[in-house]
Amino acid sequence: MATESGLPLTVLSVRHLTRYRYAQKVSFGEHRMMFRPRESFDQHVLESVLTITPRPVHIRYVHDVFGNTIGIARFESRARELVFESINRLELHPENSLDIPRSDFAANAWPFTYDPVDVADLAPSRAPIYPDLHGALAAWARRFLDGLTMRDAPHVLAAMTLAIHDELVYEGRVSGPPQAPLETLAVGRGTCRDFAVLMMEAARTLGLAVRFVSGYLYVPQRDGRAIHKGGGNTHAWVRVFLPGGGWAEFDPTNGLVGNRDLIRVAVARDPAQAVPLSGTFDGEIGDYLGMDVEVDVVAEEPGETERNRVVRMR
Repeated sequence: MATESGLPLTVLSVRHLTRYRYAQKVSFGEHRMMFRPRESFDQHVLESVLTITPRPVHIRYVHDVFGNTIGIARFESRARELVFESINRLELHPENSLDIPRSDFAANAWPFTYDPVDVADLAPSRAPIYPDLHGALAAWARRFLDGLTMRDAPHVLAAMTLAIHDELVYEGRVSGPPQAPLETLAVGRGTCRDFAVLMMEAARTLGLAVRFVSGYLYVPQRDGRAIHKGGGNTHAWVRVFLPGGGWAEFDPTNGLVGNRDLIRVAVARDPAQAVPLSGTFDGEIGDYLGMDVEVDVVAEEPGETERNRVVRMR
């Protein structure tokens, strides 16, 4: 199936399960969830089901400052497990934000500048979070301005994306905050969120507005092998506001330029604002036994998609 632009349309089902385990029954405080994919022209949620065990006494939804959907659950029962299962089915449209006409090259050319109308709104996304006291990160970022025939934002960012993918080693880490960018460069390895933070902060040293993205990754199989890294869990990448093209996606973990196979859930200035699930429990510290996370992203076959549409129309 194709979109009106002729690009292929993918229908994906995402199952995200998180299970907290405790040594004895505990009570639970408020929990905040970021599970529902964002609605846009390039991704459209068809169905969304959330199951929580034990059942909360109250659940409501709000939009945060970035327009992300936040679920807030409150509980009264006690239990030895707390389980969140989110199932979303959505259409993913490959977008063409990077197919910029050559006539717009000047708007994206180095040195990068934004329309004065946008500067105030983009300022927070241009401000660095991590210190770069001796300019090491800025120097690393400026290497991508050299050796390019066209020193425009899309080409510079594509070169940076591919360098992180080619030069650093991916390793999974289920929990914990991202590494500082200079630490990731020093150790030469990291998770998807470490690579996203590195690219985000490096691009900001060039004057670009960048946001951290948390979501899901569809991992197609080729010859029986996964072609992407980072499946089986939530995934992280970046969105950069191109001076002459708007927001565009870059996934340095997989060297992906554009939104193909990427499902946005949360977009934020700081990774701390894009935590998929957070909350508290009332008990002893030793009661907490751990957390299990399962994420499955499956593509529907064209015939299956049509059958589902017929069922919904009945």
